[in-house]
Amino acid sequence: MIAIQLHSPRELKRIDVVDPGNPRSGEIRVNVRRIGVCGTDWHSFAGNQPFFEYPRILGHELGVEIAAIGPDTETDLRVGDHCSVEPYLNDLQSPASRQGKTNCCESLRVLGVHMDGGMCPHLVLPAHKLHRSESLELDALALVETLCIGAHGCERARLNREDSVLVIGAGPIGLSAYQFAKLEADNVTLADVSEARLQFCQKQLGIDQALLLQPGEVEAQLDERFSGRPTVIMDATGHPGSMEQVFKLSGHGGRIVFLGIVQGNLSFSDPEFHRKELTLLASRNAPASTFHNVIAQLESGRVDARPWITHRLGLEEVPEQLPSLEGSEGLLKAMVEID
Repeated sequence: MIAIQLHSPRELKRIDVVDPGNPRSGEIRVNVRRIGVCGTDWHSFAGNQPFFEYPRILGHELGVEIAAIGPDTETDLRVGDHCSVEPYLNDLQSPASRQGKTNCCESLRVLGVHMDGGMCPHLVLPAHKLHRSESLELDALALVETLCIGAHGCERARLNREDSVLVIGAGPIGLSAYQFAKLEADNVTLADVSEARLQFCQKQLGIDQALLLQPGEVEAQLDERFSGRPTVIMDATGHPGSMEQVFKLSGHGGRIVFLGIVQGNLSFSDPEFHRKELTLLASRNAPASTFHNVIAQLESGRVDARPWITHRLGLEEVPEQLPSLEGSEGLLKAMVEID
């Protein structure tokens, strides 16, 4: 069968791979129908994604249809069900997994990053990594994983109604954090340095609290916007300058959540960190409970990410068309379709 492989930075190829065959006990064979292209894919394409090894079949934001269920598999899923995929394969016996932290297991392997992913027609996956919806479209199911990143960041921040929240970075991860923060806090602002991106988010996505960050004026802007400083800052930029700056921008007693990741080290003022008694949190992937929550919010209509999809292409079009989308101003989320 055909698959799309990132052979080396900026080199995408169509390759033939062996069909995964029939599922064994505990496994399910799926037909891949939708593949979202995310920031991890773009960073891997550019050659600057941590933990990534070449060559690799991309694809971890997946909307799938169940094709076959392995013998003696304990599951309530049925052939024909539409599911989102939790693409984080963990060791159930690892210390982190036993604590419920399946999203950051010591031996975690992520589809499309540490092992070949879903840019192919068929996969065989562990049954417990599939999350069904009886009402969501495949597009929405492929967006669940992205939404889970932002939702889990909000879980890590332990938001409450009294919090003032600043989300920096108006890409899909920042937008997901913004949407789920709005469910928990009354005062949430999405900030970015791109005026065009923020205008798109306001006009096309209905973002009602947006802030264009001005170099050299950010602290004054926050003082005015929040009548002080935010109690929670979630940085989804993956930009070291932005991530280092948030320590200065946070209010006293504030919480900082890093949703983005960079190659190399970050530095900050330890005296300021202690003076404000800040809490710094990393947020990596999401556990199954977050997938259940995100699907429920999508089904209820409280969250809708489908307007994020700005570009569509077929699987075999990816090597030629995807590179031309890199960095384009109108790109928010590209969706690969397999009929």
